[in-house]
Amino acid sequence: MATRLIKPRVSLLAAVAAAVLLAACGGDKGEKASQTAAKVNKEEITVHQINFVLQRQQGLKPEQAEAASRQVLERLIDQELAVQKAQEQKLDRDPRVVQQIEAAKREIIARAYVERVGESVAKPTNEEIAKYYNDKPALFKDRRIYSLQELQIEAKPEQFDALRAKLSAAKSLGEFVEYLKANDFRFNGNQAVRAAEQLPLASLDSISRLKDGDSMISPAPNGITVLFLSGSRSQPVDEARARPAIEAFLLNQRKAEVVQKDIKALRDSSKVEYVGKFAEAAASAPAAATPAPAPTASEAPAPAASGLDPASISKGMGLK
Repeated sequence: MATRLIKPRVSLLAAVAAAVLLAACGGDKGEKASQTAAKVNKEEITVHQINFVLQRQQGLKPEQAEAASRQVLERLIDQELAVQKAQEQKLDRDPRVVQQIEAAKREIIARAYVERVGESVAKPTNEEIAKYYNDKPALFKDRRIYSLQELQIEAKPEQFDALRAKLSAAKSLGEFVEYLKANDFRFNGNQAVRAAEQLPLASLDSISRLKDGDSMISPAPNGITVLFLSGSRSQPVDEARARPAIEAFLLNQRKAEVVQKDIKALRDSSKVEYVGKFAEAAASAPAAATPAPAPTASEAPAPAASGLDPASISKGMGLK
C-alpha cells in the first residue's frame, strides 16, 4: 500500500526534475529538447539516468527536485569518471568483476519475473482486512509498548527444571541473576523498549499475555532464554490507521505464497540434475520444500524468537 502511495509522488518528482533539467539544457525552443545533462569526456549522462536514481529515493518533495537532481548528476559524473578509468585499466574484464556483473544480472532478471508473478495477486478485501485486525488484538486493539529484559543462559537440559523453579520463586529478576552468578551459570543480558509491531509475530501472542513483572522461558540452542516484562503501557491502534499496514502485509504474504507455488511448479516441470558431491547430498537428504525467493521483512511472518535482537525486530509487521 505504501508503495502505491509513493509512486505518484515519485513520478511527479521525476517529471519536475526532468523539466528542470531540460530547461537547463536549453529548453524546447521549437526543437526536441536535449536529453543530455552532462558530457564526461566522450560519454553522455542523460536526464533519464538522473530520473532513474530519483525514482529510488523516497521522501523527496517536488520543490526539492532541482537540488536533488543536481546532486544526483554530480554523483553520476563521479561514477562515470570511475567507470572510464576502470575500463582503461581493463577492470571490466577482471574475472571477479565479470562474475559479479553476471550474478547481478541474473538476480535482476529473476526478481523481475517474481514481481511479474506477484502482479496477478488480488488485493485483500475490506472484510479480510477487518478480520485480520480483529484476529490480532495484541497488534492493534490491545497494542502495548513493552519494556523487556532478556537473559540468554547456557545450561544443560537436566538443569532446566531447577532454573524454572528458581525463576518462579525469585522476587525479582535481579535476585534470579544473583542465583545464576552464584552457581556459575554463563549468561548474557539485553534490554529494550519495543512496540508490539516491532516484535516477531510468532512470539507476540505469548508476550502479550504477560503482565508487568511476569517472565517466560523458551528453549535456546545452548540453553534457555528468559524474557522478563519489567513494564508496559497501552497504546492501541484503530482499524483506520492500521488498514494500510494490514493491506500491505496481507498482499505481500499472498505474493510470497504465489511465487513459492510457481517456483515449485517450475521445478516439477523441469529436469534438475545434481552432479558430484551435490548429487550424493541430494540423494541422502529428505525432500525439502522448495524455497521461494526471499521475501522482505514485511512480506512474511517472523520466526519464533524472543524479540530483542535486531534481526528479529526487523521482522516485525512494520506498522508505523
